[in-house]
Amino acid sequence: MNPSKVMPLLLIEDDAVECIRFKESISKRTDATFIGITNSSFDGITYVKNRMPEAIILDLELNKGKGSGMQFLEALNDMKLRPRPIVVVTTNIATNLVYNHVHTSGVDMVFYKKQDGYSYDMVINSILTLRKSLHTVKENDNPYDLKSVETPEQLQLRISERIDAELDMLGMSTRYRGRRFFHEAILTLLNEDEDYPESIIVHLTIKHKQAYSSIARAMQTSINKAWELSSVEDLQMYYTARVDHRSGVPTPTELIYYYVNKIRKSM
Repeated sequence: MNPSKVMPLLLIEDDAVECIRFKESISKRTDATFIGITNSSFDGITYVKNRMPEAIILDLELNKGKGSGMQFLEALNDMKLRPRPIVVVTTNIATNLVYNHVHTSGVDMVFYKKQDGYSYDMVINSILTLRKSLHTVKENDNPYDLKSVETPEQLQLRISERIDAELDMLGMSTRYRGRRFFHEAILTLLNEDEDYPESIIVHLTIKHKQAYSSIARAMQTSINKAWELSSVEDLQMYYTARVDHRSGVPTPTELIYYYVNKIRKSM
């Protein structure tokens, strides 16, 4: 978690008007953004797996959607994520039984939609405040020191899944062999304390006994296809580095180091 970067949020809400109001609230901010909005608790879990939101705004009822907030919380707890996303519940049900249940399910804060002063800005501001507090706890007490609780194999699996999720969000298809080279290059560099002594692409050519031009061309093809098929909005959200205006796409080396730095900062 890096408190200086834009905070990725997931909204699970079945009321279309509520979704619009949250989107209007977030559009005025530079410190948070929605990486997904859904009215399904099942799709919400898919978003968590693939897009790794740092916080979740969860409508408890989902009467017009699919599943329920309770089902989502149960599935989220089964994932045993570390660190766990911040979870804020919004609900029309104001009973002690509900409050006690969601808190024991790991919810960080509950907002009653009909309470005085309730607003979409209030919900988002509260999440940003919780983020700062969680970061302070993490710095001082390090309760989520993954190196102390993960085996090397589990760490490698977590990093590998994160790389796949990032490349999926970029729209880079697994059909192209360049995607596999990108995954391997990013994973290799993340496992090193310093940059590789030679070009990472040169390292791949030596390892796979292929020509430099063949590997570089495969990687560039994967980039070109992603930029051709993905929406401009997705590309601007998930790849924030500058791109040469003459080519319109990053080079393989630029893309590799962008994700190495991005993932390293968040670990």
